[in-house]
Amino acid sequence: MFCYQCEETAKGTGCEKVGVCGKDGTTAELQDVLTHLAKGVAMYAHRAAELGEREGRVDAFVIEALFTTVTNVDFDPERLLAAIRRGVAIRDEAKSIYERACAKAGRQPEILSGPAVWQPEADSDALVFQGQELSIRVRQGLLGEDIAGLQELILYALKGAAAYVDHAMILGKEDPRLFAVFHAALDFLTQDSPAVDDLLAWALKVGELSVQAMELLDAANTGTYGHPEPTPVRITSVKGKAILVSGHDLKDLEAILKQTEGKGINVYTHGEMLPCHAYPGLKKFPHLVGNYGGAWQDQRQEFDAFPGAIVMTTNCIQKPKESYHDRIFTTGLVAWPGVTHIGADKDFSPAVEAALAAPGFEEDEPEKTILVGFGHQAVLGVADKVIEAVKSGAIRHFFLVGGCDGRKSGRSYYTEFARQVPQDCVILTLACGKFRFNKLEFGSIGGIPRLLDMGQCNDAYSAIKVAGALAEAFGCGVNDLPLSLVLSWYEQKAVTVLLALLHLGVRNIRLGPSLPAFITPKVLDVLVEKFALKPIQTPEEDLVAILG
Repeated sequence: MFCYQCEETAKGTGCEKVGVCGKDGTTAELQDVLTHLAKGVAMYAHRAAELGEREGRVDAFVIEALFTTVTNVDFDPERLLAAIRRGVAIRDEAKSIYERACAKAGRQPEILSGPAVWQPEADSDALVFQGQELSIRVRQGLLGEDIAGLQELILYALKGAAAYVDHAMILGKEDPRLFAVFHAALDFLTQDSPAVDDLLAWALKVGELSVQAMELLDAANTGTYGHPEPTPVRITSVKGKAILVSGHDLKDLEAILKQTEGKGINVYTHGEMLPCHAYPGLKKFPHLVGNYGGAWQDQRQEFDAFPGAIVMTTNCIQKPKESYHDRIFTTGLVAWPGVTHIGADKDFSPAVEAALAAPGFEEDEPEKTILVGFGHQAVLGVADKVIEAVKSGAIRHFFLVGGCDGRKSGRSYYTEFARQVPQDCVILTLACGKFRFNKLEFGSIGGIPRLLDMGQCNDAYSAIKVAGALAEAFGCGVNDLPLSLVLSWYEQKAVTVLLALLHLGVRNIRLGPSLPAFITPKVLDVLVEKFALKPIQTPEEDLVAILG
């Protein structure tokens, strides 16, 4: 195996024996096979779409295949094998759709090669060997590290965008135009000798797709559950039986809340589910009592101590400890071998039964709360106060400090940076990177909280909306605003957000704790020249550079 799609990859260069995330060689190779098949499906779907034909099953497969291979999603070889077998059938269907479209248009179908005709072995061991032949290492040898790295940059952003589109599809929102870009981008990635300029152009095109995917998901979330509202969230336990819901999927949380009504079970959020407390359609449930724990990387200790059932709705799962193996459950695309999986019927009764069998919390802890719910509508609702505070000098600068969290010690940078932000500055935050500092006291400026939690990683869309509105109010460009972005990355959704910001022309983004291994020095030089992308230094150095 070879994988360098996450920030914590071995030695900063790539995992070659077992993934830092916990995936073994078999899982890694099968994920490479599934990605290759998705490219083959997309080659036909792209050409069919150009002739005005599409099929929902084909679109959905590509999205799910990409999301399945995001870091910390599916570690189960059996489920991956099933997805690969289904992918072959979907590719055949996509080919037939393309050929019918050609016949209707009076054209001869192209004779395609590569992923469009590649055939997986029936034997699983032989299939794993095929996966090795599809590895990044092979492409690095054929194309060079710079080209292969740029291909992966595009692919990883597509994977992250696919996660957002999948969440939106679950809530009934989709846009055929987005599927068409996914297919076209994957088709481009099958080219034998892509030029650097073409790769960079496609990276920005995928950045545009990423903005649209986040916009689609925002519409799905707010259209279903209402716009987030500033809401205090309890972060201490309540006496009683308990279920902990982690991941990102709002609809799964709603289903669990409905299925636990009247059963004497308190529901807690974990990690990226924290922002759910701000949605009117979710916070109306009185047994949604609070948030437990912090970011995904601490789950093995936190889940071990949690006296109830745990449900993982999307990515961020780590290898479960034996102590809670029988009371953790997966659903959707996330899976771990041997862990009970809740199927498409979303019958969470096994988790409910496990919660009732577990001891639960024995007593109430003293109540402590944090404030969430500063989505774009909430912030823009007080835009006049914000603008006046900037004009009067009460607010000197805005910092967007957020992104993915992780295990490296260098991530303490973000805690120290937030602590050192001057009192006349406001911090916007989103994604699980906020757990580095969101329990600290920051106070307020003229009634405006100095820490504004904007939500999940996909809620970077909210930050984009707010920045655009402020730029319009001040009659300037986004890069002229008193706004600086200091981001942390871990997995592919962070790459999606980064390319979205680059597509929008945002410059001077500081990124850490380390730069991606797939960004070679030559590619980094290009990104620095075009976008002034910067690696983080120390909080002190960066604050001086930003504020002078």
